[in-house]
This record gives sequence, C-alpha cells and structure tokens, in this order.
Amino acid sequence: MAPPAKKFINNPNDVVTEFIEGLVETYPGLQYLDGLPEVKVVLRADVSAADYDKVAVISGGGSGHEPAQAGYVGEGMLTAAICGDVFASPPVDSILAGIRAVTGPMGCLLVVTNYTGDRLNFGLAAELAKTEGFKVETVIVGDDCALPPPRGIAGRRGLAGTVLVHKVAGAAAAAGLSLAEVAAEAKHASEMVGTMGVALTVCSLPGQATSDRLGPEKMELGLGVHGEPGAAVVDIQPVDVVVSHVLQQILSPETNYVPITRGNSVVLMVNGLGGTPLMELMIAAGKAIPKLQLEFGLAVDRVYTGSFMSSLDMAGFSISIMKADQSILERLDAPTKAPSWPAGTDGNRPPAKIPVPLPPFLQNKKEESLGRPQELSQQGRILEAAIKAAATVVISLKDSLNEWDGKVGDGDCGSTMCRGAKAILEDMKNYYPLNDAAETVNEIGSSIRRVMGGTSGIIYSLLCKAAYAELKANAQSEVTPKNWSDALKSSISAVSKYGGASAGYRTMLDALIPASKVLEEKLSVGEDPVSAFVLSAEAATAGAESTIQMQAQAGRSSYVSAEILASIPDPGAMAAAAWYSAAARAVKEQSQGL
Repeated sequence: MAPPAKKFINNPNDVVTEFIEGLVETYPGLQYLDGLPEVKVVLRADVSAADYDKVAVISGGGSGHEPAQAGYVGEGMLTAAICGDVFASPPVDSILAGIRAVTGPMGCLLVVTNYTGDRLNFGLAAELAKTEGFKVETVIVGDDCALPPPRGIAGRRGLAGTVLVHKVAGAAAAAGLSLAEVAAEAKHASEMVGTMGVALTVCSLPGQATSDRLGPEKMELGLGVHGEPGAAVVDIQPVDVVVSHVLQQILSPETNYVPITRGNSVVLMVNGLGGTPLMELMIAAGKAIPKLQLEFGLAVDRVYTGSFMSSLDMAGFSISIMKADQSILERLDAPTKAPSWPAGTDGNRPPAKIPVPLPPFLQNKKEESLGRPQELSQQGRILEAAIKAAATVVISLKDSLNEWDGKVGDGDCGSTMCRGAKAILEDMKNYYPLNDAAETVNEIGSSIRRVMGGTSGIIYSLLCKAAYAELKANAQSEVTPKNWSDALKSSISAVSKYGGASAGYRTMLDALIPASKVLEEKLSVGEDPVSAFVLSAEAATAGAESTIQMQAQAGRSSYVSAEILASIPDPGAMAAAAWYSAAARAVKEQSQGL
C-alpha cells in the first residue's frame, strides 16, 4: 500500500481548523466564530449583524480550494465564508451560524457552487434562516464547460468563475444595493462566465496516498476540483495546444455555455490549482490573450493570473472567461479589502475570535427539552427497537458501503452513515422522547445534523425534518400506521424538492419511493400494518438492487462512466434499504411478542 503523501501538517483531521487560525492571525481584518472545530466560519472583523446596514454576501464549501473561499472575506467581497472539511460541504449549523453573525435588516445573499451537497446544505440553512426572520436569497454558480451537457439534474460544476461572481456580488452589496439587486447582479455574472480545468497530477488529500491515475506521460482535460475524472486523459501536450483546446471548449457555439461572440469584451482568469508554479500560469495567460484577440475576435479588458480556487496540491490550471459589460467591469474594479483578491489591510487587530451566535430562544428551548421517558409505552418500546435495529445494521455495513462508494463516488458513504448511526444509538440512551414519535424523529435529525457531513447528512436531516413536520401536524395520542406512511411520503417529497432527484436517478430514493408506494397501497386496502411494513421493506430492497442497472442522474456518480456503474449498486440506496428493512423486522418481532 502506498504511503500517505508528504505534507507539512499535524493531524490530518485538524488541517482546516489550523488553517483558519493561521489565516486570521495573518489578516487582522478577519475573525472566526469561536466554535472550532465543529463551526468553521471566517467573517469580517468590522461587521456585526446587530448594526450592519448592507447586504451580507456569504459563500463557502469544502476546504482544500484555498484561497477560496475564506481568502475572499473582506469589505467589497464576502462578508463571511463557511468552511467545510476537505472537499466536504459545510454542515447546516455552521452556515446558519454564519448567517446569524453577519446578516442585518438588508438580508444576505448565499453564493453557492453547484455541487449537490453544497446546494442541499445551503438550501436547508436558507430555509431555516427564513423561519428565524432573516431575508435570504441564493445564487448557484455552475461554470464548468469541460463536459457535455449533463445528464439528469446534476448540472455544471462550480469552478473558479465563482470567484468573479463573489467580486461582482460583494461590490454591488458595498454600493448599498438591495438584496434583490445584489442577487440579480450575481446571477447575471454567473451566467456570463465559463471555466475549464486541465491537470498533470491528481491532488493528494491530507493523510492519504497520492493517486497514480494519470501516470508520468498523461494529462487530464476537464477534471473537477476534487480530482473527479474529467472529459479525457491524453498525452501531455505543449501549453499552446492545451490553451487552444480549453478556449475552444469554453467558447464553442455548439454547447453555447457562455453568451460570448466576436466583438465582445471579456475578462480572463488563469487559475492555478495548487501545485502549478506562477511561471507556468503566466505562460498560459500569455498564450491565451493573443488567441482570444486574434482567433476569437474578443477584447480582453481584464486579466487575473494566480491561484484563486485551488485543488490542494494539484498540478494544473483552469481558464475562466467572463463576458464583461461596463457594469461588471466596474464591480471587478471596485476596491476591496479581501486579502486574496489581493488587497491591503489597515493594520488594526481585533480579537481573533468571537462567540458563535445562538439561535433565537435557544435558552428556553433547552429548558423545555424532552428527554428519555422513565417508562416506555408500547409504542415507545417498538420505536426504540426499530431505531436500534436500523442503526445497528448501518454500522455493520460500513465497509461494504465504503467499497461501493469508492468506485462510484468519494468512498466515504459507509463512514458517514456509521457516524450518524452511532450518534443515534448514543443519543437515544438519554435524549430521545421515545413515547413521542414526532419529537423522536426530530431528535434523530438533530443527531444526524451534528455528526454527518456531506450530502448524506443533509439528505437525512431533510428526511427527518419533513417527517417530523408531517407527524406534528397530525398529532394524536398515538401515531397510526397511516401517519407513518404519510410522513415517509412527505420526507421523499422534501428530498426530491431540494435535491432534485426522483425515481430512476440512482439515489436512495430508488429504495424509499417503492417502499412508500407499497406501504400506502397495502394500508389502503386494509392489510395488516406490520405485514404492510414488511412488504414495503421488500420493495425497498428490490428498488435498491435495481440501481445497478441505472445511469446516475444526480450527485457525483453522474460524472462516472456507465461501464463502472453497471457493476455496482448505489450505496445510498443500499443503505436506505438496509435500515428500512431492519426496522421492519424489529417491528414485526416486537409485535409478535405482544
């Protein structure tokens, strides 16, 4: 087994926390919320939600892309950046903390890169913030031009062009525009930019071995900023040839990814991916400018060259081209104190950290919080057995889920699910009000939100929140089988709404949708509820196994070739079928013992 890549780090699990601590010490205009390591939020030291009179602009995502996004926090750009773990979406609670810390009466704009986990986490945070009274708008940036028009709902990946959107949005907010106006300018900017990346090596994650996927004589065209496979692996070419190919791909009239035609003015960004010397970036920029002018008939009005959105230590670069009208140029030229644009600082050094803001009425909620009952009702005993069985089977599947996910995703599905399952078992001992089904479901969601990162965590949080809302709206002394069926149906609708997936998209919904349909059908014709549950579990298993024949249309699997997918079931669907079936078996056993 290859040894881990050599890095100047301590514990690989602490790299993001220690990066943030070093960042705020380096730039006195920045602070972080005092919630490390769970809450990783960098924000302007001169902004407080209590008296901020402009629109807050917030972005974020997985770490490993430095200087994005924390390096763009400063007057004239971002008001706050939410940092996830390396290549992992930040959790909802961290995003909420950032919103609460910097958002005043003018509201906030969330600028989100187009990855499923980021969309879901920022989407739920936006919805929760709105319930707390904040005005929130969201702009999704998908500027990738490397791949053909995507299948399904995944859309184009968010790449380095996002940084230009940050600058436009931040300048518009600094000018005092309304939330609607700032959002409109950011959305317009996002529609004007296209990006494509190329690389000689794949990045190496802290504590992990470096991939040798490319080999010494190959390069990759169009790979993602997380090291995902791109459009093609080819022999190493001179930079002239590479630049020509990238420009042609971005400006191709066939794909029409960007509305740029001869005679337009454009902005050029040549972005290093972390392991490319500035010399090579400057060479690429020097070759790109005359090609844009002479071959494509474009006026290059601004050029930005450097590392703006990296991929750890990847040896490669991306090119972004943005159509530039006078308004966009004015926003790009507007002054900013964001350290990585770059800009100077005034030298004042406020405290490096400030407390994480608490949600409204948190103290009252703590005082009223429900705990485990001293004596369980019949419903409570059945619910406890079902939860325990579901969590236990998820823990037992950790290695299998990771193995499947390693071939179609990023290899952490089992580990992520296992963390959630262990937290559920631990929290159930003391905190779950098992005699109250609705509140128990809500507490399961809280456990999941606390420990599960990435897309799986946010999806299961959405499932629990929607089920809780359905059960609470139809509160009775005892939850009926129909209530549970309706709750499952509402959960599926919520995940489909925010994630965009539905039946046949090769996701966990391919297990849950058949289960929900069978459960509803059997109950409607008077089937015994326990038998209906067991039959619906069989439908869940069949649905999960059927994903082996499906082409992915959502998530990172949608970028994986059909040949690879044809031999592996969707790990998320298999996990969902496993816990659902385990819960059904437990309910049957408990019912037989009555």
